[in-house]
Amino acid sequence: MSALPVNYGSEESAMQAYLAAGEKRAFELGNRGPIRYTADGRIHPDILEAYWRCGFYVFEGVLKPDELADIEADFKNIMDRLPTGPGEPLDHKGRPALAADCKSATLFWSKPLGDPAGGTDFANGRHPVKMFEPTAASDAPQDIVYLILGTLQFSEAALRVYGHPDLLAVAAAVNGDDFVPFNEALFIKEPGLGASVAWHQDGVTHWNSPDWDEGSHGFNFMGQLYGCTAANGVWVVPGSHKLGKADIRSMAAKAGSDRLPDAVPIICKPGDVAMTNRQAVHGSFANTSRDWRVTVNMGFHRRRSVLGVVSTGTLHGGKGAYDEARIQARARLIGYGIDARRQRFPNETPFVYQPHARAGERYEWNESVRPSIHDYNLLDLSI
Repeated sequence: MSALPVNYGSEESAMQAYLAAGEKRAFELGNRGPIRYTADGRIHPDILEAYWRCGFYVFEGVLKPDELADIEADFKNIMDRLPTGPGEPLDHKGRPALAADCKSATLFWSKPLGDPAGGTDFANGRHPVKMFEPTAASDAPQDIVYLILGTLQFSEAALRVYGHPDLLAVAAAVNGDDFVPFNEALFIKEPGLGASVAWHQDGVTHWNSPDWDEGSHGFNFMGQLYGCTAANGVWVVPGSHKLGKADIRSMAAKAGSDRLPDAVPIICKPGDVAMTNRQAVHGSFANTSRDWRVTVNMGFHRRRSVLGVVSTGTLHGGKGAYDEARIQARARLIGYGIDARRQRFPNETPFVYQPHARAGERYEWNESVRPSIHDYNLLDLSI
């Protein structure tokens, strides 16, 4: 559908100035470029320095046109299969809707241009300040899906991105060779409809740990199907991942609005993949622009940050202890992703995930194992 004509109303002038200034600052940070390696096959130290300095990095040109076409085809199929409304069992063609048979939390709804999380208890109350909610067009739908979890069970293209050798090499460089999964998601920012995500930090469990540091809560990759702009992309406060638990309510009060003055937008072209530290203060505004943002999201942790944590199952995954058995069961998706990618892109050198290699485990992706990943995100490793 075409973009619905909307804007920020009384805040439009201030918002446009904020977007332009933020974009200019973003390109001055020196934290973007292709994934590069040293002569001995390691991720280039300049990349790691910029990531740890800023709390995010933009990897340019990671997903090529043929892979983007695969992702787009799966995305359109997912959109076609969404329920007709929250809690409805059927899609618009009368078929069983996407995720209708899932036990795990999967589809998240909002009113158009709304902020469903800000100022609520959602996700342990980590979104303390509500974002400005522009007025949607009169013909906008009543509810929209803005977030889908457990996406590897719905999209083989997303599963193949999950096995991308360069991205997994970055994960190993940042979190160690024995890195483990967090979760996967699809963020949908439809033009004139897409919801905001209020300012927040993702981490929950380790803020007061004696060994806390700037990498304790892992990071997320954000692959961009159509690219992202200052108007529809994620904004990050550079360096905030180093400072511990932020007082976001005070930050917004000092700013006098939801436009935090130190934040910058993540700007990407189609096929770019951003990496964002989960401890960084970040968020996004309602999408009043005419541009889609579709983000293939994948998170990873250090193993030592996860092992032994007991989950309450508040948002991601089910309740229980993160022991070796649960980690092993969840990490099989890495093996399936690597093999699915090998089959689609046979000229690439597949990534070798060291925990599987050391254990002599081999994973083959085929139709017979597809049913086994239904509701796999009940095993998500959220910290």
